[in-house]
Amino acid sequence: MRVFYTTIFLFLISISFAFSQQNSVRGRILDVAQNPIEGVSVYLIGTVRGVQSDQNGNYLLKDIPEGKYDLKVSFIGFEDQIIPFEIEKDEVKNIDFSLKEDEIWMESFELMASRGMNGQGRLPEVEDFRINAGRKNEVIRLAEIDANLAMNNSRQIFGRTPGISIWENDGSGIQLGVASRGLSPNRSWEFNVRMNGYDITPDPMGYPEAYFTPPMEVVENIEIIRGASSLQYGPQFGGLLNFVLRKPDPSTRFTAQTINTIGSNGLFSTFNYIGGTEGKWDYTAYYQKRRGNGWRENGFFNTDHAHFEVNYAVNNRFKIGTEMTYMYTETQQPGGLTDTQFAEDPSQSTRARNWFSTPWFLPSVNADYIVSPKTKLNLKAFGSIAQRNSVGFMKPITEVDDMGNRQVDRDLYHTFGTELRLSTSYSLFGKEHNLVSGYRFYKGNIDRNQRGVGDSGTDMNFDLVESSYPRDLDFDNLNHAAFVENMFNVTDKFLLTAGVRLEHISSQMNGILNTVNGVPQILTPETRTRTFALLGLGGEYHLTKTTELYSNFSQAYRPVLISDLTPPATTDVIDPNLQDASGYNFDFGYRGNVGSFLNFDASFFYLNYSDRIGTITQTAADGTRFQYRTNLGTSVSQGVEAFVEFDPITAFVGNSTFGYIHLFASLAYVNAEYQDFERTSLSNGEIVVNNLAGNRVENAPRKINRYGVTYRFKDFSMTWQLSDIGEAFSDATNSVEPNAAATSGLIPAYNVQDLSASYTFKKKYSLKSGVNNLSDTAYFTRRAGGYPGPGIMPADGRTFYMTFGLKF
Repeated sequence: MRVFYTTIFLFLISISFAFSQQNSVRGRILDVAQNPIEGVSVYLIGTVRGVQSDQNGNYLLKDIPEGKYDLKVSFIGFEDQIIPFEIEKDEVKNIDFSLKEDEIWMESFELMASRGMNGQGRLPEVEDFRINAGRKNEVIRLAEIDANLAMNNSRQIFGRTPGISIWENDGSGIQLGVASRGLSPNRSWEFNVRMNGYDITPDPMGYPEAYFTPPMEVVENIEIIRGASSLQYGPQFGGLLNFVLRKPDPSTRFTAQTINTIGSNGLFSTFNYIGGTEGKWDYTAYYQKRRGNGWRENGFFNTDHAHFEVNYAVNNRFKIGTEMTYMYTETQQPGGLTDTQFAEDPSQSTRARNWFSTPWFLPSVNADYIVSPKTKLNLKAFGSIAQRNSVGFMKPITEVDDMGNRQVDRDLYHTFGTELRLSTSYSLFGKEHNLVSGYRFYKGNIDRNQRGVGDSGTDMNFDLVESSYPRDLDFDNLNHAAFVENMFNVTDKFLLTAGVRLEHISSQMNGILNTVNGVPQILTPETRTRTFALLGLGGEYHLTKTTELYSNFSQAYRPVLISDLTPPATTDVIDPNLQDASGYNFDFGYRGNVGSFLNFDASFFYLNYSDRIGTITQTAADGTRFQYRTNLGTSVSQGVEAFVEFDPITAFVGNSTFGYIHLFASLAYVNAEYQDFERTSLSNGEIVVNNLAGNRVENAPRKINRYGVTYRFKDFSMTWQLSDIGEAFSDATNSVEPNAAATSGLIPAYNVQDLSASYTFKKKYSLKSGVNNLSDTAYFTRRAGGYPGPGIMPADGRTFYMTFGLKF
């Protein structure tokens, strides 16, 4: 933290020099009725310089070197305007704009202006250093939805995103567990999880579990690109999950905001933010403190988040910036329950001494360079210094805590990565085309220490009473990757994308696997090296100005992870001959909007997952059952994902003085099944041979439906949401009856409702309130074999929250 505060101090000194700069362009942006327009992008073409208009329509670009420029203004719903000008030394140039409405985009603009139909959007076809055309993608705009952001409530945040399955066992909101298309939600590890475009997990190729989640109060957008993102971001099956934080306010020198929340079970959260733009500098910083007792017995959480970003335009073509993010967590974990205990009281707990902590530091540097008006470069350098620490009584939930020495497990993560991207456009056969290419280097080290003997106390203490860990493993991962992808504008309505990604992964593992009677069992050092290519092809056809057909095919790859090679802290057994998995994704869909009253996206998907790593329930010679982790052959996930949002008042009446109602539905049918895979088990002393063919993939409900209604009147909005989720299995054998330890068995279907409301006054004051799990439904989404269990992990019951915000 000392480095963090030192950097802030140096930045404040540096920015003071920028306040004295002269030589500026200023003006006001109005519509044809002479009303000011807020949020208009104003930038110098061919440079990195740009700002936005404030609430009075004013803008200011400071410290502009003398010369000739083209000033462009752009805002959805209005026609772009470009005005050339020349500025001399110490000159203040005044340029005003009067924008005309753009009929092509006016319907979309009006739709977005009605809150409640702007929460779910899509990425543009080409944006900065990536190509999104032809891909199944969603953009969740958090400022436009009613949700409990203080607690990172996942089912509300992803309520409009079809097919997202969620593990709801972390009511503190510290860790996010989401997936789609029959993949595992375990800390979102089948996604490539990023923040502002760079990795935030311990190691995307070695241990991609998302222990860090930024506070949703500072997240502006969540970008989701399904499996076809593997060409530009990595070989993962799930695709990209990118948290885009609020950027420095480009319309003012200084702005500040405070958001404070109280709620059930002692919840208190305070979020405080500053940001602004001054000349060539822009900056932002936030701090969040959140704590509470949790819904269950023996539950407690205490988190601190801090973030700082500063950027500087060295000249008109070159901009450089840095970000630093720090998180500290202290969590008491109630542990799991048996099925009987859950039926009696899901809020109870039999574990009072289990604690978890994940200190996380994420530094990064970002640089943009404009080579020419059509070609630009971006470089990101990033890393992590982080830990995963746990202490507790971790034996099966059927055993009573003997109040003896607790088990201590600690991971240390040190990573470094860089990504260099080039984006260019060029003309061919009378059409403009786009090409994006990049190179990635990543190096990660994981020092895994498990089964340490800790104290017999009740507080969070990760110190050992013995000198060493019985399991001490060192895992190194090296990744080189290069990709190139091109978007061809074949006609005005039809475009194609094609690309290839080359991957080289080298993994090394060594250390002590276990210690028996004081004798270390040394693991035979293992090195795995893979080099492979991934291919992708996509297309998009615009049926109308606002609707389009899209399709894509992309290969995927999942290397064996360190978590695959080492069992959890308790019950799982690992196949020593695990192999990497590979496969592909395919999408075909239709999306767009009709007028200002209907927004939709419906698609068919097909995901082939070969050599899938999963768990099956095995029976030991003594009759006990255990979870066995191995390659389970090929699984196929296919189904339909659909989202529709409809405004009946606008559709049938038009303008309304009594507000608007938006009905939305996020629907998904996911048929995820194993193909031919023969297995053997022991029953009554005899070997039984059967096959997994036709078995459903674990943790993959077939039905993932969410419905909602939003009412908005001026600055007030209220949303009711229903989540209707089907049953799932916790293992590949599709065990229905639970085992004694509650680590396998059926995960029943459930329905849960949420109600949230918000009111904004004079754009400065905001009040939000809501009730999560309105009907106090008892349900669970996960059976855990280790942390944070073992056993059934109940979701939270009914909780209440209230938030007050002030912006100035």
